[in-house]
Amino acid sequence: MHVRRQKEYVWIFIVASLCLCGSSASQISYSISEEVNKGTVIGNIAKDINLNVKDLESRDLRIASSYSKNYFNVNLRTGDLVVDDRIDREELCPNTAQCTLRVQAVLSNPMTAHRIDVNILDLNDNSPEFFEQSFSLNISESMSPGERYLLLLAEDADIGSNSVKSYKLSQNEYFSLDVQSGGEHEVSAELVLQKALDREKQAVIKLTLTAVDGGKPARSGTLQIKVNVLDVNDNTPMFSKSLYKVRVRENTDKGQVVMKLNATDLDDGINSRITYSLIKQRNTDPSQTFNINPETGEITVKGTLDYEETPAYEVRVQAKDQGTSPRSAHAKLLIEIIDVNDNAPDISVTSLMTPVKEDSELGTIVALVTVSDKDGGNNGVTNCKVVGSVPFKLKSNYKNDYSLVVDGPLDRENTSLYNVTITATDEGSPPLSSIRVITVQVSDVNDNAPRFMEPSVNIYMKENSPTGSVIYTISAFDPDLNNNAKLTYKLLDCDPRSIPITSAVNINSETGDIVSLQSFNYEELKTFQFKVQATDSGVPPLSSNVTVNVLILDENDNNPTILAPYSEHGSVNSESIPYSAEAGYFVAKIRAVDADSGYNALLSYHLSEPKGNNLFRMGTSTGEIRTKRRMSDNDLKTHPLVVLVSDNGEPSLSATVSIDVVVVESAADIQTQFRHVTIKEESFSDLNLYLLIAIVSVSAIFLLSLITLIAVKCHRTDRSFSRYGAPMITTHPDGSWSYSKSTQQYDVCFSSDTLKSDVVVFPAPFPPADAELISINGGDTFTRTQTLPNKEKVGNFR
Repeated sequence: MHVRRQKEYVWIFIVASLCLCGSSASQISYSISEEVNKGTVIGNIAKDINLNVKDLESRDLRIASSYSKNYFNVNLRTGDLVVDDRIDREELCPNTAQCTLRVQAVLSNPMTAHRIDVNILDLNDNSPEFFEQSFSLNISESMSPGERYLLLLAEDADIGSNSVKSYKLSQNEYFSLDVQSGGEHEVSAELVLQKALDREKQAVIKLTLTAVDGGKPARSGTLQIKVNVLDVNDNTPMFSKSLYKVRVRENTDKGQVVMKLNATDLDDGINSRITYSLIKQRNTDPSQTFNINPETGEITVKGTLDYEETPAYEVRVQAKDQGTSPRSAHAKLLIEIIDVNDNAPDISVTSLMTPVKEDSELGTIVALVTVSDKDGGNNGVTNCKVVGSVPFKLKSNYKNDYSLVVDGPLDRENTSLYNVTITATDEGSPPLSSIRVITVQVSDVNDNAPRFMEPSVNIYMKENSPTGSVIYTISAFDPDLNNNAKLTYKLLDCDPRSIPITSAVNINSETGDIVSLQSFNYEELKTFQFKVQATDSGVPPLSSNVTVNVLILDENDNNPTILAPYSEHGSVNSESIPYSAEAGYFVAKIRAVDADSGYNALLSYHLSEPKGNNLFRMGTSTGEIRTKRRMSDNDLKTHPLVVLVSDNGEPSLSATVSIDVVVVESAADIQTQFRHVTIKEESFSDLNLYLLIAIVSVSAIFLLSLITLIAVKCHRTDRSFSRYGAPMITTHPDGSWSYSKSTQQYDVCFSSDTLKSDVVVFPAPFPPADAELISINGGDTFTRTQTLPNKEKVGNFR
C-alpha cells in the first residue's frame, strides 16, 4: 500500500512539474536539522501560500517528490509541513557541504504546484573513523632520533566544524606527534622518533592515535599503532657452561642423543639464530664418532663406542649467530664411556650334516656348533642349550664347542623338517643372549608298506559284460616318498579251488585298473575271489594285499523251461475231460522254471491260443488250467490250447507249450496216466477215494526214497562243473525230476499226486557259502533263496 501511494506521489510530482512549465509557481524554502523526530513541524504551507486552511481538503493538498522515500507530509487540518520519515544528511548528500530536498506542494481544482526547498542541516552524529583499526611500523634499533613516519588519517562523514579537527598521541618515551594543517581539509600527522630504540630492552612499542572532530560535544576515533623494533646484531652468543661433562654407555645405539647444548643470543631474528658445530682438533676428528644438530645443539652418537678402545672423548663446540657480522662463542665437552656387557654371544655352525635319515640311531651327529663372546670376564662366559621339544640335543665337546646329536626317534611321515632353535646366554649383568635356528631335514626310509582303504573290496558286475572293460580301479596309499611310494599292482590267486584268476581278469600294474578277460555267466558263476598285491619300489620293497570279491549280477538271459510231463511247443500234449465237467474243473497244471534269479525268474502263465476262448481259464501264478463253465452241445470235442510262460525280466523272455484238450462222454473213458492225472477237488467219488488211497501209499514209498537220496547227496564231494554247460532237466521213472547246471545240481522228487508234494531242493554238496534253497510248496511254488554279501535274493518260480 505504501509503495502504491509512493508511486502516486511520483506521478503527481511529474504532472505538477508539467503544469509549472505552463503557469507561474511560488517557491518556499525551509531549513531543518537531520535526524529530527517523525512529526516535527517544518513550517505552515497554507500560510506561506496564502491558502485558507478550510480549503486544504477540498483542493486535495499533497506533497509530491521524486525520492525513494516520502520524507514530508501535510497536516490538512493545520496546514503544517511535517517530517514523515527519518532524514540522514550523510545518506542523502554524501561528501557535499549543502544538502537540499526539493518537493512539490500540489493543489487541485484548479491544479497548482508550489516548489518547496528543505535545507537539511548537519548534526555531529558521526565519529571520526580510520580506514584500518591497527597500523604497524618496522623501525630498526639503529635509527637516529628525528626520523619521521607518516601516519594514516581519519575520516568523518560530517561536514564543517563537525569534521576532524585535531589528532592526539598516547603518552610514551620514544615518539611524539607532529600534526600539520594547510587548510580546512588539509590535515596530516607524522610520528617523530625522539629517542634511540633498543630491541633487547623493548622489542615492541604500542601507541594510540586519537582523531577528534569539532562538534559539540566532540566525537573521536582511535588507531592502534604497533612499532616493531628491528634487531641489529650487537650481542655475542653465550653458552650456559664453559665445560660440559656427560657419561655414555658403550652400547649406546647410533642416533642416540648424548646431550643437548644451550647457547643464547639477546639479538632477534637472524641475528639470534645460532648454529652449532664440532671443532676439529689436530689429532682427532670428533665428527667421526659424534654428530651435532646445527640448529638444536643435540649431540648424538654417530660411530661405534667401545670402552676398551677409547674410554673418553674431549670435544670442543662452537655457537655462532647468523648476523651480517657473525659473532661466535666456544665451550668444551668431556664424554666418558661406560663399559657394559654389549657383546652378545655369537653362534656359528661349522658343519651341518643334513638331511638325516629317519632311522638314524641316538647320538648321531647332525651339526657342529661353536659359541663365542667378545666380552671378557663373566660377560664372556656362555651357556648353550636347545629350546623346545625336538628330538635333538647339544653335547659339549670342550669349551664353547658343541655337537648337535639325535636324541629321539625320527619319523619323516610325521615331521619331515625340524627348525632347531639354539640359545646361547652369557653371564653378564644384564645377561645377553643369541638365537640360532638350524634347519634339519629328515630323509625318507622305506618303512611304510602300502595301505588299502579297506581290507576287502566288493565288485558288482553284470553278467555278459563285454570283455576288456574296466570293472574297478583299485588304489593304495604309501606315506613314503619318491621310489619308496611308487606302487605297482599284481593279482594273486585267493582260492585254488576257484577258477584260474589269470583267465578271468587282469590288472594294470601302474594304474590299478582291473580289466575283465571274459564275459561271465551268472548261471555258471555267481562269485569268485582273488587278491591284489600293492608293492612299493623301496629297498627292500614292502607290500600289502587286499581281497577282492567279484559278485556277478544276474541278467535276464534265460528263457523259462517247461517241466515234465509236458514238453515245449512243437510236441503233442493232450488231456481229457468229461463232458459233464462242472465249472472250475481241473484240466492240467503247467510247471516251468527259469535259470535266472530274482524278478528275472518270476514266471506268469497265460493262454495265448485260442484267443477269446470262453471255456477255459488259466491261473496266472499257479499254471492251472480249469474250466470256466459247463460244456454245451455247441462246443468242440477237441480244444487245442497254447500256454505262454513269461518271466518278469527286462526284456521279458517266454516259452510256450501246446495241449489238446479232448472232451469224452464220461470220466471212465479218461485214460489213467501219471502225467495226465485229473483231480476234481470239489467232490470225490468212491473210485476216486480208492485211487487216492493208492496214490498216498505210493507217495509214502517215494518220500522214503527221497529222504534216502537226500542223505546220499549231502555227502557227495564231486564239485566239478562245466563252464559252458547248459541247464538240463531229467525225469525219473519213479516220478521225480532233476534240474542241474554246470555248477550246481537240484534233485526233486514228486509223488504221483503232484499237487500234494512238498519238496526242498538244494545243490550238492550242501550247504556251500552261497547256498540256494528251492522249495516246492503244495501249490507247486518254487522258492529260490540265494545269499549274497549284505543282501538276500529270493525268487519264486511257479
